[in-house]
Amino acid sequence: MLKLYGFSVSNYYNMVKLGLLEKGLPFEEVPFYGGTSPEALAISPRGKVPVLHAEQGFINETAVILEYIEQSQKGVPLLPSDPFKRAQVLALAKEIELYIELPARACYPEAFFGMQLPDAIKEKTKAELLAGFAALGRHARFAPYVAGDSLSIADLYFLYSVPLAYGVAKKLFDIDLLAEMPAAKALLERLEQNPNVQRIAADKEAAMPAFMAMVASKR
Repeated sequence: MLKLYGFSVSNYYNMVKLGLLEKGLPFEEVPFYGGTSPEALAISPRGKVPVLHAEQGFINETAVILEYIEQSQKGVPLLPSDPFKRAQVLALAKEIELYIELPARACYPEAFFGMQLPDAIKEKTKAELLAGFAALGRHARFAPYVAGDSLSIADLYFLYSVPLAYGVAKKLFDIDLLAEMPAAKALLERLEQNPNVQRIAADKEAAMPAFMAMVASKR
C-alpha cells in the first residue's frame, strides 16, 4: 500500500492527499514533520514534506509525486491523455506554485504567525501576487475547473495555494485578489463542498493545535 508521509497542516501534503482520495486509491498516512535529522533526511533529501513511499522506495516533491501517481495507479484521471492538454494543466499548476504560492509563502510568518517581516519582502510579495493572479486570470479556463471541465492537478494547486495567498494579500495589503475573478471564487466554493476536501479540512483543523504548539516552541 502507498504511504503518504507528512502532516495535515501542510498545503502541499494536502494536494497529494486530495489526489489520492479523488483517484480512490488506498493509502496510509504516516505523521512526518521533516527536518534535518539523519532519520528525516533518509526519507526526504531536503527534509521536506510530503513524501510518498511506494513499493520501490521514497518519492519526494509534490509535482513528481502527483505525476507518479497518475502514471502508475488506476482511478479517476487527474491529467488529460492528450499531450497538449496535459501540458496546459501542468503549466497552470506550475504557474500557481511559482507565481502565487511561493511569493505568498514569503509572508506566511507575518500573516499567519504574528512575526514581523521587512517591508522590502512584503512589497516584493505584493507585486508578485498581483502579477501572479493576473496571469491566472489570463490562463485559467474555470470551465468550471481551472483547466477545463474536469478536476485536474491544476485544481489541487489552486485549492491549496490560492486561499492562502488571498489571506496574505487581504491581511497585509488589504487587497482582494479575487475581486475581479468571480469564476475563481465560484470554483473555490464548489471545491469546498467536495466530501474529500471537507475530510482534509477536518483533519487539518484537528491537527492545527499541535502544529501551532510546535511552531511556538521553536520561536
